[in-house]
Amino acid sequence: MKKFLKVILIIALAVIILLIAIYINHQIRLNQESKLRSPLGQIVEVDGHNMSIYTEGAGDTTLVFMSGGGTCSPMLDFKSLYALLSDKYKIVVVEKFGYGFSDVVDKSRDIDSILEDTRAALNAAGLSAPYVLCPHSMSGLEALFWAQKYPDEVSAIVGLDMAVPAYYDSMDINIPLMRTASWAANIGITRFIPGISDSDAVKYGTLSDMEKEIYKAVFYSRTATVTMINETVWVKENAKKVNSMGVPQLPMLLFISDGSGGTGFDKETWRKIPIEYIEQVHDGKYIELDCPHYVHDYEYKTISENIVEFLSDKG
Repeated sequence: MKKFLKVILIIALAVIILLIAIYINHQIRLNQESKLRSPLGQIVEVDGHNMSIYTEGAGDTTLVFMSGGGTCSPMLDFKSLYALLSDKYKIVVVEKFGYGFSDVVDKSRDIDSILEDTRAALNAAGLSAPYVLCPHSMSGLEALFWAQKYPDEVSAIVGLDMAVPAYYDSMDINIPLMRTASWAANIGITRFIPGISDSDAVKYGTLSDMEKEIYKAVFYSRTATVTMINETVWVKENAKKVNSMGVPQLPMLLFISDGSGGTGFDKETWRKIPIEYIEQVHDGKYIELDCPHYVHDYEYKTISENIVEFLSDKG
């Protein structure tokens, strides 16, 4: 028994030493990557914290891109798409707290708080409504709530495989797993997982080599942040609130993926839910795409062309 306990003690000590070495390496690398994490856009103050907003183009219509849950660098994730649109429209990418170049904050992520943060950031950046909202995934809830609560501020919604409330009725959300991923990211274990920082934007988009390096640097400082986890904790309640307020009636175009790429749904179910939703919108349409969930990193040309056509028709 003494020999067994001694072996266990040696193994535990070795693990602790290894974790300390991994953490020190992580801190050294974060320091080396600090220049890569210099904000690419504008930093504004919201509720006493810094929030990042990126703008490009100078059109009369303003497109606001809103990232899905856990997307570490929204500004670069959307670039392949908005780069094709900025010659016609004013492009805005809002990086919520916990994302990109914005501060990580431990605060409530109920749908009202998220929306008011976004509106305050846009106002602080000197931008004004109405907006065409372009949400991906989870931020679809925020976009729908925005149209419900402040209809005069939203002229249209272009959903980039965006979430609608019914998705969350049966979605299995593993918060303990997310907290474990957060711990691993904070320690620096993720740096030793091959290819983990190679997002769809990096692999399939049009980012330059330097932008890919920036994306990876942001990834290692913005993976499963406490703010992202708080969003996930709240998401089912947020979906219920959005659902209780009915379906907003405004021009709406949904791009729908095949459900692959981490949604947890099969293709048929993933497509059925938003189609049933958009059929309740008087001025709504949808386009099915044969690509994974991050549609804007795969079909950016097709999406940009259809956005221009959609907005021209509504123009």
